[in-house]
Amino acid sequence: MVYTNGISPDSPDNSTTDMLAAQSKLLFQLNKYYNERVHARKSATSKQVREVCKVVQDVLKEVEVQEPRFISSLTEANNRYEGLEVISPTEFEVVLYLNQMGVFNFVDDGAVPGCAVLKLSDGRKRSMSLWVEFITASGYLSARKIRSRFQTLVAQAVDKCSYRDMVKMVADTTEVKIRIRERYVVNITTAFRCGGIWPRSGAHWPIPHVPWPNPNLVAEVKTEGFDLLSKESTYMKDKQSAAEGDSWVISFLAAENMLLQGGCRRKCLSILKTLRDRHLDVASQPITNYVMKTLLLYECEKHPREVEWDEMCMGDRINGILLQLISCLQNRRCPHYFLPNLDLFKGKSNSSMDSASKQAWRILRELLTNSRSLEKL
Repeated sequence: MVYTNGISPDSPDNSTTDMLAAQSKLLFQLNKYYNERVHARKSATSKQVREVCKVVQDVLKEVEVQEPRFISSLTEANNRYEGLEVISPTEFEVVLYLNQMGVFNFVDDGAVPGCAVLKLSDGRKRSMSLWVEFITASGYLSARKIRSRFQTLVAQAVDKCSYRDMVKMVADTTEVKIRIRERYVVNITTAFRCGGIWPRSGAHWPIPHVPWPNPNLVAEVKTEGFDLLSKESTYMKDKQSAAEGDSWVISFLAAENMLLQGGCRRKCLSILKTLRDRHLDVASQPITNYVMKTLLLYECEKHPREVEWDEMCMGDRINGILLQLISCLQNRRCPHYFLPNLDLFKGKSNSSMDSASKQAWRILRELLTNSRSLEKL
C-alpha cells in the first residue's frame, strides 16, 4: 500500500529506535571519554593535590607555632583532603576552620550580596571572645582584620618552612595566597562553620512546586548549613564603607556536594569540568568549575525525576547544561544556586564572556552533530 504523505504507520517506532540508537552511541562515547580523559584529569589532579597539601600543611604547622588560634584543619580522609577545593588545574583553595564562634550572632541583612556579618551577641563582653582584637567598635568580628593578621603569619611561616625555596607569597592582594614551584597558586582562607542554621538570603530555597530535592534531602542540606569565609567578595570592591570589608562570604560547598549524590550527577560534573579545563579556560575565566556545578544544580530542578539522571540520559543533561551556560554568558548573568542575588559573572569582562560563549557553542555543536566528536574533545 502507498501512503499519500510517504510516511508509513510504523515510522514513530523507527524514530524511537533511531533516537535510542543515537543515545546509546553517545553514551558509549561519553563513557569512553570518562574512562580516558576524565580519569587522566582526576589522577593528574590528585597528584597535584598531594604535592600542594604537603607544602600547605608545612606552612600551616609554622603558623600554628606562632599563633595557636589558627589550627590547621587540612586533613586527609579516604584519599580526599577535607577543606581543599580544586578551582582549576593550577589553582586551589584551602579552607582553615576557626574555633569558637559562639559569642556572635549571624546577621544576614543582604547589604552585600552573598555576604553576612558576625555581631557580638547582646550583653556579651568582647573579652569573652577568642578573637577579641578583631572585633570592631560596633561589635562586628572583622573578616578583613582576621585576614590581614593571618596574611602576616603565613608570610612569616613561608620564610621558615622546610619548603621555603619553592614557596612565595602572592603580592598585590588582600587574600592570603601562596605560589608553589611557580606552578600552583593556593588561596588559604580562614572560615567559620555554621551548622544547623540557614541564611535568610537563601530562604526562598527550595522553590515551591519543584519536586527536587525531596524533603528529607532538603532537611539534611539545611542541617549541614554553610561556611563563612574571610574573603573579599567582588561586590565589596564597589563599596567604600569599612563595615562591608568586615563582612564574611557565605559558602555552601558541603551542601552543594550533598545535592549532587545519586544518578549520573557527579559523573556529568566530572565530564563538564574536563571539557572546561580543556576548551573553556579562556582569559579572565568567566567559566569556572563552580559555574559548571551551579548550572548542574539548576538542571536537577529542571529534571527532577531520578529516571532523568539515568546514565542513558547523560548526553541530554550535558547538552542541556551547555545550552544554559551559553544563555547565561549571552545574558551576562549566572545567578548563584542558593543566593540568586549573587551573580557569578560579576566583574567578568564582556569580551571574555563572548569568547567563552563562542567556545561553548563550538563544543555543543560538535556534540549535537557529530556522534564521534568526543574523540577530538
